[in-house]
Amino acid sequence: MKALVISEPGRISLMDYPQRTAGEEAQFRPLLVGLCGTDLELIDGSIDPSYVRYPLIIGHEWCGVAEGAPDQGDLYVAQGIVPCFACRPCRSGQTNLCETYEEVGFTRDGACAELVSVPSRLVHNLGKGPSPEDAVLIEPAAVVETALRRTEVSPATRTLVIGDGTVGLLAVCLLKLRSAQVHLLGAKPGQAVLAKQAGADLFTTDPSELKGPYELVVEAAGSSAAVEVALSLLARGGTALLIGLPPHGDELPVAPDHLVNNHLSILASFGYTASAFEATANTVARGMLRPGFLVTHRLPIERYADAIELLRSNHSPRGKIVLEINPPQSGTHSL
Repeated sequence: MKALVISEPGRISLMDYPQRTAGEEAQFRPLLVGLCGTDLELIDGSIDPSYVRYPLIIGHEWCGVAEGAPDQGDLYVAQGIVPCFACRPCRSGQTNLCETYEEVGFTRDGACAELVSVPSRLVHNLGKGPSPEDAVLIEPAAVVETALRRTEVSPATRTLVIGDGTVGLLAVCLLKLRSAQVHLLGAKPGQAVLAKQAGADLFTTDPSELKGPYELVVEAAGSSAAVEVALSLLARGGTALLIGLPPHGDELPVAPDHLVNNHLSILASFGYTASAFEATANTVARGMLRPGFLVTHRLPIERYADAIELLRSNHSPRGKIVLEINPPQSGTHSL
């Protein structure tokens, strides 16, 4: 099948590639596949080698239609983290911490291909309600949902999100579903329009314009510098929630007395749990979350090099960049 493959770090190409399946799996024809900064790390080989296996078909954010199913036309997504459901973390609900790490688009083939195979137990049928643009954002939204579940957010919580990329903007969306007042500290003025659509009560690229200190700061920029800023803007008793993933090996200078004297908490979150993914899929399927406005760029898979170049650029406004994989068929969602 035609697939977008990283054969080794630094080498990615569209090629004919054998489909690899294992165990009891369902097959889908991907419609849209989202690209993110982690995909760049996979391409460059800068990701922690414990979390990748080459050669690899890229693509961990996707939606599609079932291959050969009688309900063709329904839209599907699938959890990419493949837990065993038997180890101690899995039994406690922390499936993102499964003792056997396996993930679509990292250690097993992703969705930038004519077909993707995933374990049937991880599949979610969204029906015909959501758009593909909404559905393709369920995976990154589930990452945010998992993180926010580690905190207590109320309408009175003074909240700041650092980072104006897709994850940061999704954090704003999900915090607004919790009725929180949310300020957003970004890096690019051009992201203001997306921040407004997400529901941010204040968007700025200038820290001096913020109305802190904040009881909750969500770091979604993926840099050590942003973590330092997050800690500096916390109110006493506040919590820094780290979702962004800085480059592998980065270190952070922290003054322990500052943490102790101000009674601060630092929480970090990895991936998503099965329950958070299911909840996010249901929220999108029921129309309570419509994040599709964040899809700002769509390119056919043949233009993958342009998509990657755009992902590396500082262009704005820019939300989610997606690749169109399979053309729509009769009875399926129109792209």
